[in-house]
Amino acid sequence: MAKIGINIATGSLQQAEMIVGIDLGTTNSLVAIIHPESRQPTALKEHNASSLVPSIVHFDPYGNPVVGEEAKKFLETDPQNTIFSAKRLMGKSYHDLKENAGFFTYKVIDDDTDSLVKVQVGDRFYTPIDLSSFILKELKQRAEHILKTPVTKAVITVPAYFNDAQRQATRDAGKLAGLDVLRIINEPTAASLAYGLGLRKDEEKTIAVYDLGGGTFDISILKISNGIFEVLSTNGNTYLGGDDLDRAIVQYWMGQAGITEDDLQGSKELSQGLRLRAEEAKKILSTEDTFSVEWNNETLAITKEKFEELIKPLIDQTIQSCDQTIQSCMHALADSTLTVKEIDTIVMVGGSTRVPAVKQAVSAFFGKPVNDSVNPDEVVALGAAVQADILAGNNKDFLLLDITPLSLGIETMGGLMDVLIPRNARIPTRVGRQYTTKVDGQQDMRISVYQGERDLVKDNRKLAQFSLKGIPGMPAGLAKVEVSFLINADGILVVRAKELRSGVEQSIEVKPQYGLTDEEVEKMLMDSITHAKEDMQVRVLVEARTEGEQILAATEKFIAKNTTLLNREELVATAGIMQALQLALTMEDKNLIYSKIDELNAFTRPFAEKAMDAAVSGALKGKTIIA
Repeated sequence: MAKIGINIATGSLQQAEMIVGIDLGTTNSLVAIIHPESRQPTALKEHNASSLVPSIVHFDPYGNPVVGEEAKKFLETDPQNTIFSAKRLMGKSYHDLKENAGFFTYKVIDDDTDSLVKVQVGDRFYTPIDLSSFILKELKQRAEHILKTPVTKAVITVPAYFNDAQRQATRDAGKLAGLDVLRIINEPTAASLAYGLGLRKDEEKTIAVYDLGGGTFDISILKISNGIFEVLSTNGNTYLGGDDLDRAIVQYWMGQAGITEDDLQGSKELSQGLRLRAEEAKKILSTEDTFSVEWNNETLAITKEKFEELIKPLIDQTIQSCDQTIQSCMHALADSTLTVKEIDTIVMVGGSTRVPAVKQAVSAFFGKPVNDSVNPDEVVALGAAVQADILAGNNKDFLLLDITPLSLGIETMGGLMDVLIPRNARIPTRVGRQYTTKVDGQQDMRISVYQGERDLVKDNRKLAQFSLKGIPGMPAGLAKVEVSFLINADGILVVRAKELRSGVEQSIEVKPQYGLTDEEVEKMLMDSITHAKEDMQVRVLVEARTEGEQILAATEKFIAKNTTLLNREELVATAGIMQALQLALTMEDKNLIYSKIDELNAFTRPFAEKAMDAAVSGALKGKTIIA
């Protein structure tokens, strides 16, 4: 007999299985669903409570975690044991964070390694994955309490510029919280889904999604046509957000009161107190011209004009990203270009977009008013609920086409980066390419995976490395190794290597130990542009040297095997030409290298004919050919 669930609180029928959308935010997190009756995305909340759950975890003296509003109460009274902005730690090492270590009032472990950062609370150590899992577990329990049904499946959002490590960390946090994470979806894309619900089928729009949250910033350009959401380009900074606006006010007050960084490091209560008053000031100055409060025997005051002056450099960084994203769209659109005027709608996402100076700057850049008609705190979760509904098979009106923000490839001979998946490629996607061995009898092949925009791997970021072992011994160049890259719908990379003749296979899910710093991401993109000509010259020189080394090795091997076929003059002359090529390889002149390669090829070509003649005569020796 079939069972039908009924929500006792509302009297409405429940779905057998509910997939929720979760916005795991830096400052606040929330859960949303598609309401089974109205079919509209709805943020879950108790009767008169907020839909927002503060992304704060407090540990009591026994090490038990408390999440949300209850935890928020301890920010000032017990700052060492109260964790906030854990999302900023996702996929990061201490080296990534050391410049901003003073921002955190809890103990971030400096282990002088590149491994994932850890937080110490008492005698226990927690990773950002652990901390995020506590928040997700709270959201899961909250949803189950409201819906009166078990919640085990979810779509979780991440900033578009989160890399593989940060996405994988988010997925792992969901798993720890008891959730089957069906999809990791980019926050700007989720927001566009929430806004796109009202689009007519025959309508086409180009949308800019400006997402400034508590700790991260993204700008994405999407084209929406016939229910297809296509991300054309994305840019951003995984370490820029409302926390940094607060930090600007804190530093201003520190200067006013003569407080030093050492003072903040020495007193977590002082640090947290200033941070919370700055956050309050930011919110008040969105509607008022001045802010003033008596605290700790000090008068903390700031005007709206001063606040806007302090945060202008931060806002300018976001506008520069907007400009870069528009430029990137030229590649995505192939034959056409995109200008600012052709953007139909600018969607504002994230609580920090409530700051008037942010809205004004974005509106001025795009030359039209911004659209913040949907609650900027809820819009990402609402979009995640729409995606969850699509995955549940209840909504077939939309198709989502996302992109990867940085190029992915492997190292080839000479330290070159061979790009398999270029930047801004649509995901999910799969690409394969064949490679071969360079040494006779080679049984192992090292596959080194890199992320970045430069021609040499040393200028890019290494993500992972593994070896394809057990290749049958064959002459150099005979083995056929196919390396395939698969970026799944979550933006996580799986690399597979297979020797096609023997079927030997090895694969790896790329889980780097820690993520790229924001400066590295931006530098990768800028360096690829500023060093384009230099990189091209380096690449062709490396390719020439690689080809020269290969022909020298092949010639040396041929002579060793066929010495008896060549006379003394031929051997001496060949040695001279090989020496000239060897010398050319040390020069910075690709043309010289290629000329010496041609010279060696031309001189040794008759040797191959001699070897062939000798082989044929040996095979026919003593045999009669019947006509």
